Amino acid sequence: MSYVPSHLKYTKSHEWLKIEGDIATIGITDHAQNLLGDIVYLELPEVGAQFDQGDECAVVESVKAAADIYIPVAGKVTAVNEALRDNPELVNKDPYQEGWIFKIKLGNPGEHQHLLTNNDYMALANAEH
Repeated sequence: MSYVPSHLKYTKSHEWLKIEGDIATIGITDHAQNLLGDIVYLELPEVGAQFDQGDECAVVESVKAAADIYIPVAGKVTAVNEALRDNPELVNKDPYQEGWIFKIKLGNPGEHQHLLTNNDYMALANAEH
């Protein structure tokens, strides 16, 4: 099983969310990047874009497939990881630190409470094997 940090929240579609105050950092899980294989391109959201929970907000392309990234909670994009434009493989190397994808200002504080804990996510990921 892939590494699953305990301080994050997760989605069934393999995104992670780290909340600090009213800002959330979002990326894809180690499990997701393992399934995708070598990532070659990311279509990042625009800074200032507003999304509702569950909206398609970015695309990750690998040598195997392209996959949509869905926003775990509503919010406005405040930053994107510009390093991924030239080095998309950072998502493969370090999905929880250097490979973060974008940050949002939370639109509905508390909305993240329904997301999966690390134990819930590990059970989901293990069931997919």
